[in-house]
Amino acid sequence: MTRVRPPRPVLAPCLLAAAALLTAVSCSPSDPVGSAPAAAGSGPTDTSDLPGSLTGQDLDWSACEPPDPAQGDAQMSPGALPDGAEWECATMTAPLDYADPEGETIDIAMIRARSAARGDKRVGSLLFNFGGPGGSGVVTLPAFGQDYATLHKRYDLVSFDPRGVGDSEGVRCLSDARLDEFFAADPVPDNARQRRALKDRLKEFADGCEESAGDLLPHLTTTATARDMDLMREVLGDDKLHYFGISYGTELGGVYAHLFPERVGRAVFDAVVDPTGDSEEGSLGQAAGFQLALGSYLDRCAENDDCPLGGDPEEGEDRLARFLDKLADDPLPTQDPDGRKLTQALAWNGVAQALYSEEFWPYLTQGLDDALAGDDPDGTVLLALGDAMNGRNPDGTYSTLQSSLTAINCADSKRRYTVDDVRDAFDDFEDASPVFGPPMAWSLLSCTYWPVDGRRDHPDVGAAGAAPILLVGTTGDPATPYEGTRHMKEALGDDVGVELTYEGEGHGAYNGGNECVRSTVDAYLLEGDVPEDGRTCDS
Repeated sequence: MTRVRPPRPVLAPCLLAAAALLTAVSCSPSDPVGSAPAAAGSGPTDTSDLPGSLTGQDLDWSACEPPDPAQGDAQMSPGALPDGAEWECATMTAPLDYADPEGETIDIAMIRARSAARGDKRVGSLLFNFGGPGGSGVVTLPAFGQDYATLHKRYDLVSFDPRGVGDSEGVRCLSDARLDEFFAADPVPDNARQRRALKDRLKEFADGCEESAGDLLPHLTTTATARDMDLMREVLGDDKLHYFGISYGTELGGVYAHLFPERVGRAVFDAVVDPTGDSEEGSLGQAAGFQLALGSYLDRCAENDDCPLGGDPEEGEDRLARFLDKLADDPLPTQDPDGRKLTQALAWNGVAQALYSEEFWPYLTQGLDDALAGDDPDGTVLLALGDAMNGRNPDGTYSTLQSSLTAINCADSKRRYTVDDVRDAFDDFEDASPVFGPPMAWSLLSCTYWPVDGRRDHPDVGAAGAAPILLVGTTGDPATPYEGTRHMKEALGDDVGVELTYEGEGHGAYNGGNECVRSTVDAYLLEGDVPEDGRTCDS
C-alpha cells in the first residue's frame, strides 16, 4: 500500500532565522578557571577612565530600518510590542581598544523598546544578548519581543549587535557564493587529499577574514564586548546592569560580572555555558548533548506510525547514520532556486538545527520524510534548516553569524589544534555521538589558521560580591549541556549563582513556554524575588 505523505509544513522564515541566532553556541577553547591572563592591551578599565565624549554621548534614537543582510533576514523587520510600544534604533560609539580609550572607535548598533513605567515602577534597562557569539541582538530581540512583554512592564528592553557582528562592523570572510561552497563541503576528511582540501578551505576562510577585517580582528574579544556593555549601562543612565543572557550570552554575562561585580543588577543566565573545561571537553560535551537530544527526538518520533525512521529508536538512529553517510557521495536534489543540493554537511547542520527546540522536531520529521521518500527524495526542508544554522538568508545572502562566531572565538582563545590532535580525540568524539561526533572533532581546527593570536586560556567569571545571578539549566539541552550550570555556579563564587533546573528539552528554557520557569524568572527580574537555590521545574 502506498503511504500518503502529509503536506509539507510551511517553514516560517522569521522563526527559523531568529532561532538560528540562538543556536550558534560558543565552542571557544577554555582552560580551568584562575589561570587566564587579561586580554592583551585591555587591563581593567572603569568608565570613569573613558573620555566624556563617550560616557556622555546622547544616543540618537529613531525608527528602525529593515535589517541589513549582515544582521539576518529582512523579513524580520521589527513590529510593535503587544502594548503598542515601537522599537527604536541608535548607534553607540565605543573605543576600538579600551587600552587606548582616546584612540580609534567602533560603532555599536543598538535597539530598544521603552517602557511606559515611571518612578518606582520602572526598574531600568534590561540588556539582552542571545548568544552565538555572532547573533544580532538588533534582529533577535524584536523577533522574540512578545515573549518579553511581561518584562517590558518595568524595563526598557534593549539589545545590540556586539562588535564584529551585523551592523557593528560585522566580519565578512567570504563572498556569498564561496560561503555556499564552504558550508556544503565535506567536514569529515577520510584521506590525505580530503584533509588537504579541508586545510585549504579553513585557510581561505581565515585569509578572507584578515583581508576584510584584519585591523578589527584583535579587538573582537568577549572582554571588550563586556566593557561595551558597561558603557551602554552608563549611556543609558543605569547604576546597575540588568541583564538577560542566553547561551554564549551567559559567558559574556559571566565575564561582565568578573570585571564589574559591584555593577551587577538583576541578571539571568539561560542555557548556561560551562566556563571550566577546555575546548575538547566542551565539544565532547556538546556531542553528547546532541546525541541525548537526538535520542529524545527518536523516542518521540517512534511513538507515531508515520515516523520516517521507523518504530524502533535504535534502528532509527542507524538509518539516519546511513542516510548521512550516503550523502557524502550522493547529495540530494532540492527545490532551491540556486540549484543547490543537500550535502552531508548541510544535512548534519539541518538535523542539529532542529534539535535545538522541540518546536522544530516536526520540521525534522518532515525533512527526513521527504529525504527518504523512495524514488522521489527531496532535501529541501533539511536544506532550509541547515541554512538557518549557517545564517543564510532566503535571498541567498549571508548574515555575519558564522564569520563573527569564528572571529570572536579565535580572538578569545589561545589554543590552536592540529590534525594530530583531532586524530587523538576522534574515537572519544565518535563514542560520545556516532552521528555528530565526527564533524565536531574536525571542527576543533576552526582557529588553526587564524591570523590573530587568541588572548586568553579561559573565560574568567569569578565574581565575588556580585548580586545574585539566576542560572537556568535545561536537562535536555543539546548545545549547553546541563552540567555546565553547576560549573558556572562554582566558578562565579560563593553566594552568587542561584540554580533553577528545567527538566525538559531544548536550548534555553524561558522562551520554551514553561510556566514554572517563566514565573520564577519574571518574579526575580520584576520584583527581585530570588528563588530557592536548586529549585526544579518539570516539563
